[in-house]
Amino acid sequence: MEITPVYRRLVLSLAGSRWVSQAAQRLGMELGASRFVAGESLDEALAVAADLNRRGVLATLDHLGEGVQEERLARHMGLAYLDLLEGISQCGVQANVSLKLTQMGLALSPRLAADIVRGIVERAAALGNFVRIDMEDSPWTEATLALYRDLRSAGLENVGVVIQACLYRSARDVADLAAMGANVRVVKGAYREPPTVAYPRKADVDENYRNLAAALLTAGCYTAVATHDPRLIDWAKAFTAEQGITRDRFEFQMLYGVRMQWQEELAREGFRVRCYVPYGKMWYPYFVRRIAESPSNAGFLLRNLFKR
Repeated sequence: MEITPVYRRLVLSLAGSRWVSQAAQRLGMELGASRFVAGESLDEALAVAADLNRRGVLATLDHLGEGVQEERLARHMGLAYLDLLEGISQCGVQANVSLKLTQMGLALSPRLAADIVRGIVERAAALGNFVRIDMEDSPWTEATLALYRDLRSAGLENVGVVIQACLYRSARDVADLAAMGANVRVVKGAYREPPTVAYPRKADVDENYRNLAAALLTAGCYTAVATHDPRLIDWAKAFTAEQGITRDRFEFQMLYGVRMQWQEELAREGFRVRCYVPYGKMWYPYFVRRIAESPSNAGFLLRNLFKR
C-alpha cells in the first residue's frame, strides 16, 4: 500500500505528543514495539546482536533517546554509551554504535554535546570500534555536520555521519563530505519535514538517494546504503558492479524487525549487511517513525492494542 503524505504527517504528529507518549509507555513493549526494538536493556540488545552475527549479519546498536533537556540526563546517556561499548568488547559481537546529538544535550549546549560525544568516540577508538552520528530532523542538520567536522579535525577517524535524501541541501553536504573522505550512511529520511526544505514527492527522494550514494561511492567514501527499497538495493548492486567498486567499500543497512529474511539473503550473496538494533526505555519516538513508514505497521499496532 502506498504511503500518503497525509498518513505520514498524521502518524509523525504523534511522535511529539506527550500524552500519547505517556500512554504508550504505560502499555509497555507489548504495544508492539518489541517488533522493532530489541528490548529495554543492554543485555537484550547484545543477545540480538549475537544472534544476528550467527546469521551472517553485522549490527549497529543504538541506545534510544532524543530531545534531552537536562544536562544530568545527557551525561547519563553518554555513560550508557560507554557501557555499551564495553559490553560489545566483552561479548565479542560484531557491532558498532549509533547515537543522536539531541540525546547528548545538543539542544542545551553544542559544547556539552561535543564533550560527551568526543569521549564516546575516543573510547570507541581505544576499543577498535566505530561511532555513527545519526541525523535528526532538519533543524539539527547544520549543527550535526559541524560537530562531525570538528571530530574529524581533531584526528578522530572512527566516526561517521548520516545524510537524508529527502533534503534539498544534501547534495551540497555530500560534496563536502566526499572531499573529506567521510564514512556516510545514506537514508531517505524518516522525519516530518516541510516542503521548503524537503522533497515532497517520493520519486524525487529516490532519485536524490541514487545521486547521493553514487557521488559517495565514486569518491571512494565508505558508504552505508541504508534502505529497504528493493529497487534501490538492485540499483546499488548494479552500480557498484559496473563501477568496479569492491564489496569491502560499502554495506547494506536495514532496520531490526524489517525484512529480516532479506538481510540474511544479502549476506549469503556475499554482501556486507548491518542491522540497526535499537534498545532502551525511550523507545516511543522511534516506534512512531516505524509506524509512519507503512500502513501495514499501523495495522500491526492496532492488532496488538485489541489483543490486550
